[in-house]
Amino acid sequence: MEIAQEELLTIVPETKKIKEVSGSVALLEGLVAEGVDTIFGYPGGAIMPIYDALYDYKEKLNHILVRHEQGGIHAGQGYARSSGKVGVVFATSGPGATNLITGLADAQIDSTPLVCITGQVFAHLLGTDAFQETDVINITTPVTKWNYQVTDANEIPEVMAKAFHIAKSGRPGPVLIDITKNAQIQKFNFEGYVKSNHIRSYRPKPIVRNEYIEQAAELINQAKKPFVIWGQGVILGKAEKEFQAFIEKGNLPAAWTILGVGAIPTDHELNVGMLGMHGNYGPNVLTNECDVLIAIGMRFDDRVTGRLDKYAKQAKIIHLDIDPAEIDKNVQTTVPVWGDCKETLPLLTKLIEEKKHTEWLQKFKEYQQKEVKAVIDAELNPTAGEMTMGEVINQLNILTQGEAIIVTDVGQHQMVACRYAKFNKTRSNVTSGGLGTMGFALPAAIGAKFGAQDRTVVAIAGDGGFQMTIQELGTIMQCGIDVKILVLNNRFLGMVRQWQELFNERRYSFVDIQSPDFVKVASAYGIDGKCISEREELQNALKEMLEHKGSYLLEVMVTKENNVFPMVPQGCSVSEIRLK
Repeated sequence: MEIAQEELLTIVPETKKIKEVSGSVALLEGLVAEGVDTIFGYPGGAIMPIYDALYDYKEKLNHILVRHEQGGIHAGQGYARSSGKVGVVFATSGPGATNLITGLADAQIDSTPLVCITGQVFAHLLGTDAFQETDVINITTPVTKWNYQVTDANEIPEVMAKAFHIAKSGRPGPVLIDITKNAQIQKFNFEGYVKSNHIRSYRPKPIVRNEYIEQAAELINQAKKPFVIWGQGVILGKAEKEFQAFIEKGNLPAAWTILGVGAIPTDHELNVGMLGMHGNYGPNVLTNECDVLIAIGMRFDDRVTGRLDKYAKQAKIIHLDIDPAEIDKNVQTTVPVWGDCKETLPLLTKLIEEKKHTEWLQKFKEYQQKEVKAVIDAELNPTAGEMTMGEVINQLNILTQGEAIIVTDVGQHQMVACRYAKFNKTRSNVTSGGLGTMGFALPAAIGAKFGAQDRTVVAIAGDGGFQMTIQELGTIMQCGIDVKILVLNNRFLGMVRQWQELFNERRYSFVDIQSPDFVKVASAYGIDGKCISEREELQNALKEMLEHKGSYLLEVMVTKENNVFPMVPQGCSVSEIRLK
């Protein structure tokens, strides 16, 4: 999306009073006006004026001092994902700003609304290779929805209002505002701050075209084997009720991408499971048997589609999405339905007929029974040997009853958790989907807890990913937030090892990872915990973790060479999914 930097907002002063303030104060006034309550950040020289001003805003803005800027932006992501609000992150120039890049890329591909504020050297030093100067605008352009460099304090109110509007409207995403030090210090006549809901040339919500709604409804009404696949767009659009009404009226089987899970309860009778590489057997196979495929708020990622030249070639495709760029990007659409699904779904629901589709729904149940027999029973209810990741998640389900926010890292445990965790509420699954960022879970869980303080938050990580951001235990120690940390330790970089076993003749190249005593490390940060390795200890240990007042780390030693199945091998079609 291209937005000309000169097309700034026209802001009408909220009050006729004019006062002289610094750019830093104007920035903080903007955050307060936007309803920001929490900031994740790390100070430094180039952003010091903003931190100095922040000293006087302690009653209005809660700043969480992270231990690394990447931890800060992942915390911002977790906050945004659990709360539905915009996450806010501060970082200084140079390495502080570049440490945000991974999180920006993660937020961009997963459509997470963020406003990141970075300090920058004085304007007269730009381009001189000054100390801690980096061209953050050009570096972050590919991984932000919009970015802008402020060199004059007078721009700050307009730019901030624009930043929040862009971050949260339409298809959400990260915005970065880089502010030179002189603009932070500069005094100017501050006429007030007004939130924006319009920017000339920026159209975040496409116009809904009724002819496409009618065409889509006609295809659905004619279908004998309709199949709905949904993604995070349903949640981002706050259209969970509208989505449920749609599938229930048409009695339509529906499957989810990992970012879409939770839009309807896991145990809903029309929820047929997870799509993709490690998804459920039925949804993958039957994608290539349906006659009408209705995609809602998802982007046909390669991990969902497998080989595109063999993906749902027999089906008519209806694609509902707020971002026109996603239509026909990967899969050719028969009927495109542009727009916010909170608006388009009710229009479609009115026109579709009530159906039974009894035989078609039964096919999903039959495939589920095959998967239970071949994979799920042994994973969730083993009777001998070391513990499996699946049985840990299963016991967690029993104790949380699907009410917790589950924040996962990336790897085998992520796929197992997404497959087997129960989600009865929306915004309960926080994970790195498109980028697959190891180290995501711990800081994102901190942010998720700040975004939903009345809910239990469980961070689930592998022994590899946990060590990438383990320093954020210090953030927990200092801010006193209550996060439950579950480390599933298989002494391997498990997902890479699985691929090496299946496709590289068990040539285990640099995946055998050694770890410290996680319980002792947590203890050094004032966090209680324990390590277990026996099945008989599992239920009580999980219960102790969940009931403990304050953060707690539970390390569970699981089997070393267990694989996650089903699996669609890379380069195969979804109907070639393997059960073993």
